[in-house]
Amino acid sequence: MNLTATAASSPQPDNGPSRKTLYKSLFFQILVAVLAGILIGHFWPNMGAALRPLGDGFIQLIKMIIAPLIFLVIVTGIAAVSDVKAVGRVGVKALAYFTAATLFALVFGLVVGNLVQPGAGLDIDPASLSQDALNAKTATAPPKDAGAFLLGIIPTSVVGAFASNSLLQVLCFAVFFGAAIVVVGRDRCLPVITLMETVLELFFKIMSWVMRVAPVGAFGAMAFIIGQYGLESLGTYALLIAACYGAALVFIALLFVVAWVYPRVPLWQFIKYTREEFLLALGTASTESVLPRIMTKLTNAGCSRATTGLVVPTGYSFNLDGAALYLSISLLFLAQAFGYNLDLGQQLAALGVLMLTSKGMAGVPGSAFLALSATAGALGIFPVAGVALLLGADRLMDSMRVVVNLLGNCVATFVVAKWEGQFDRAAMLRAFAGEGSPEDDSTTAVAAGQATGTQVPSGMASGPVVEPSTAATAQ
Repeated sequence: MNLTATAASSPQPDNGPSRKTLYKSLFFQILVAVLAGILIGHFWPNMGAALRPLGDGFIQLIKMIIAPLIFLVIVTGIAAVSDVKAVGRVGVKALAYFTAATLFALVFGLVVGNLVQPGAGLDIDPASLSQDALNAKTATAPPKDAGAFLLGIIPTSVVGAFASNSLLQVLCFAVFFGAAIVVVGRDRCLPVITLMETVLELFFKIMSWVMRVAPVGAFGAMAFIIGQYGLESLGTYALLIAACYGAALVFIALLFVVAWVYPRVPLWQFIKYTREEFLLALGTASTESVLPRIMTKLTNAGCSRATTGLVVPTGYSFNLDGAALYLSISLLFLAQAFGYNLDLGQQLAALGVLMLTSKGMAGVPGSAFLALSATAGALGIFPVAGVALLLGADRLMDSMRVVVNLLGNCVATFVVAKWEGQFDRAAMLRAFAGEGSPEDDSTTAVAAGQATGTQVPSGMASGPVVEPSTAATAQ
């Protein structure tokens, strides 16, 4: 008699989710690192500014795996859905949601700017501002028109898309590749799908290693921000900062309502479930640093892999709600600071320009300055050089933009998944309750293997099945 097999197959008592020691929790480690970074940056600013390579190094480690990870998640997700039309519907619904959310965020920002009047009474002379400083901030990324932006989504070289980490180009190729697998047939492509699932599992393991140094990255990034710009600059832009952060709080409250009314997602429990990712994004002032992990947790929380793989990376360019709030409020701040009162027609024209210039901002250096400069130049409201007035405040808005952008994309994923019938609320509740080992970064890969029929090693067969009704939905 095989005692080992018997012991392995016998049911084990369920003692509930295991609780980590506090100091071993990634959330606690990142929180301590962020607070230490603030203290170092404030009391020893030169030392804090010199710690920038720690934050930049961590971001580069994340970027190292983002492109192939997105490609594998999207391709295996589409293969699981086995319906090209369903993938197209997800894309159209995501873009519809993104357009509505961005438009609302821009309009809401204009309303806040008109009510608060953050730039009134400053009477700034544009001639006193340095055009050189603005040029240095925006020289690496010239503004694009709508046509150039859309053409930029299509890769001229697949290898080049991966080498340059162009997420939209990688996503475009992944959709074609996944659609080809569906058309050719899953049975014929099963060896390819199996290989991709195995490689995806390896990437999730690499990601888990990278996340061990997340506190170091958060410490270096926060120390640099505080050391370089200082807490003293808060007073100079107090009303603008209050307007932006106040608008962000109201917008987040609206996201809570949207998440509960339609997909029935208790957003506070989701934030608790993803608290490590949100704190890391705050510490590094970058949503890219948590892209792989947030996609894993959204999939574990009941959204299908195809929906998550399409919505989240696309949302990084098309659904920047926090950036939209900041742009519209900042535009009115600048106009008011230079003594210009915009009428309704001018504000509507600015709204249209910002809808175009705000797209594709993620990952572009000085993107907010590019969008505002393009808007100022198109409308002739105030001198383009006047955008330099925001150089001291832009970094202080990172926390607001990061949280709203990240939470907005998460809500978008839940909404589109529910809209398309690819959302498992029971799996979400299990994930929020701590069941299925949500900390295991390989859970997503395993769940996808189960959904597609790919063989999964027996030792990895635990964890929630993310999309148990995908096949029925596709039919």
